[in-house]
Amino acid sequence: MSSIISDREDLDRQYNARATVADVNIYLDAYRKESERIFRTIPCIRDLAYGPGQDEKLDIFQVPGVQNAPVFVFFHGGYWRLLSKEDSCFMAENFTAHGIAVVVVNYSLAPKAKLQKMVSQVRNSIAWLWQNGLAHGLDPDRIVVAGSSAGGHLAGMALSGGWQESHGLPQDVIKAGFGVSGLYDLTPIPKTHVNEWLGLDDATAREMSPLFHLPERSCRLVLAFAEIDTDEFKRQSEIYRAAWEASGFPVICFEVPCSNHFNVILDWQKPDSSMTLSILRLFDEITPDGKRSKAGGAV
Repeated sequence: MSSIISDREDLDRQYNARATVADVNIYLDAYRKESERIFRTIPCIRDLAYGPGQDEKLDIFQVPGVQNAPVFVFFHGGYWRLLSKEDSCFMAENFTAHGIAVVVVNYSLAPKAKLQKMVSQVRNSIAWLWQNGLAHGLDPDRIVVAGSSAGGHLAGMALSGGWQESHGLPQDVIKAGFGVSGLYDLTPIPKTHVNEWLGLDDATAREMSPLFHLPERSCRLVLAFAEIDTDEFKRQSEIYRAAWEASGFPVICFEVPCSNHFNVILDWQKPDSSMTLSILRLFDEITPDGKRSKAGGAV
């Protein structure tokens, strides 16, 4: 399942997402500006500590009038070294209007932090939500994790099996996942420029790959990637889909037309986009009666 590309120059080109757009700052600025607008207009419980570290904070956007809302947990991208939760809540207005609470998680960044620490942090954030979510209007039995690019990797590591028991959690604490242009097989990374800030050896790259650590129980998964993603980013989603299918787990994988690696997640601001409709279907599938509570308490 490893990448068939062995040439360093080719690998660097395939894993250089920035080179697929004319100016990445256009999209990073859009994340920030849209998130700033959301903070100004949507009620939010900010900077809740899920751990003792300075970076270990999360924000909760509740559903007005709903006490047990399903939970969308988002891990931002940025190749494990950029962005923060402050840049990453642009979907909150759309999702809360559809009865879905939004939680945006902060985590430490490379090169200061190792990838193992980031994985530990996102798992700790899930444990915190399981233990404390009810007090903040969240349903801990309807947690869906999601992430874009490097955040897709972190969502995959949260979905993986083998860590829940040590945190006092059920194996199915996470009911579903949604990865967008994610990285699920890190074994090519030590051969690329990305390793300049990650510092992975081959063994750690495999240890930190969601592809090799699937959940121990069946779990729903949706994977999406951009039309203007590199072949290698598309392969990442396809091999993760294949592994999920081989385990007998339900999975959907699709390409988002007319999108690139950076603006594809902005489709979560659009009520009728394929990205939004896929999220709504996913939450309907994990809701026992198939009906999400809408904002304001209606059903």
